[in-house]
Amino acid sequence: MAERERSPFVAALLAVALVFVGALAAAAGATLLASLPALLAGGASPAWTHAIAIIVFAGTYVVIALGEAPGLRLDRAGAALLGASLMVGLGVLPLDAAYRAIDFDTITLLLGMMIVVANLRLSGFFRLASNFVVARAKTPLALLAAIVLVTGAFSAFLVNDAICLVMTPLTLELTRRLKRDPLPYLLAVPMASNVGSVATITGNPQNMIIGGLSHIPYGAFAAALWPVAAFGLLATFALVALFYRSEFLTRERLPVAAPAPARARGFLVIKSVVVTLAMMALFFAGQPVAKVAIVGGALLLVTRHVKAEKVYREIDWPLLLMFVGLFIVVEGLEATVLTPEAVASIGRFDLSNAGVLAVVSAVLSNLVSNVPAVLALKPFLTGAADPQRAWLVVAMASTLAGNLTLIGSVANLIVAERARTAGVSIGFWAYFKIGAPLTLITVAFGAWLL
Repeated sequence: MAERERSPFVAALLAVALVFVGALAAAAGATLLASLPALLAGGASPAWTHAIAIIVFAGTYVVIALGEAPGLRLDRAGAALLGASLMVGLGVLPLDAAYRAIDFDTITLLLGMMIVVANLRLSGFFRLASNFVVARAKTPLALLAAIVLVTGAFSAFLVNDAICLVMTPLTLELTRRLKRDPLPYLLAVPMASNVGSVATITGNPQNMIIGGLSHIPYGAFAAALWPVAAFGLLATFALVALFYRSEFLTRERLPVAAPAPARARGFLVIKSVVVTLAMMALFFAGQPVAKVAIVGGALLLVTRHVKAEKVYREIDWPLLLMFVGLFIVVEGLEATVLTPEAVASIGRFDLSNAGVLAVVSAVLSNLVSNVPAVLALKPFLTGAADPQRAWLVVAMASTLAGNLTLIGSVANLIVAERARTAGVSIGFWAYFKIGAPLTLITVAFGAWLL
């Protein structure tokens, strides 16, 4: 595949990034050389430890923001692992403290949910459910509503990135059979997925982290944020219909087209759905979400229909690795630099105000991605006057901020890449002209509501 030509603006950004990363690398090297005698002797001065922690943290987050280290094959997961290793290897954190920094409840929850979603996908459940709903749409506007509803509803309870992997090929296939322009329908998929996922702890990875850090009950989290998700889905539907009036605001009816045959494994569909519904009931009943998710996932591995290797291939192992690394990197900075006094000083910037915190979360999420943003904000929220409200604002804003640009979330990139391989191009402006107002409207509504 030929490499796409970079615009001058992108080239300039990469040049700035190279200079910045180079400066960080030089500073890290100088710091390491200067502190090497002390490290070998068994310890470094607090000043050097602070400098090392800041450089490692900044370097890790720069690579995460860029997607990979310029000139290297170091991706986000590798950067997080390298940063965590440097925090331990250079004496910022002892190894036992690094282990304690990892929130294993979050890792366990995410792994369990990935196994459950993998079984639902491999069983054919998503295609069956989508065909059932979408086949009843008689007009383009009704078809758009069905896609937004199905995508948003699934994303509310299951990991939204996986839902985009399922809904994108289904949307492409359906629009081609009906001879419709696929672009507006494809734009609705990641936007509805991001918005829908804000509703519960299990909707997306950053919500899972927030659930683990804040200890907000599943039901309380959903009660606070489902109105934001519902409003956001309505806004997604309205904005896509408004910007593509020629496609949707007509009296044209869709041709009758039989849905594509859904190859489903009947028993596995029933088993996966029963286990998923039981898990959701236990979540709302107040049972520990990590325990419920991993037990449910493990039960679904007991089957004669699907090899376990197929399920394992569906799991996003690099994402889990990135989580582990980031927990340690943030803990290293928090233990050395972000003392209670420093946090109190920075905290004078009024993060108790929902609007201010929402803007900070949204901007930071677009700079470094939502999961790193949530972890970076952790030290400033644990001591907040109302920490539960603060965490809910961060969950809302960091999730909805993913709709701002095409590269704002992994869900967006999944849809764009799947569409590109099918011959449909989703341009930056085509996404931004809807994503920007959608983000502003939904974040403002969420900040007002919370």
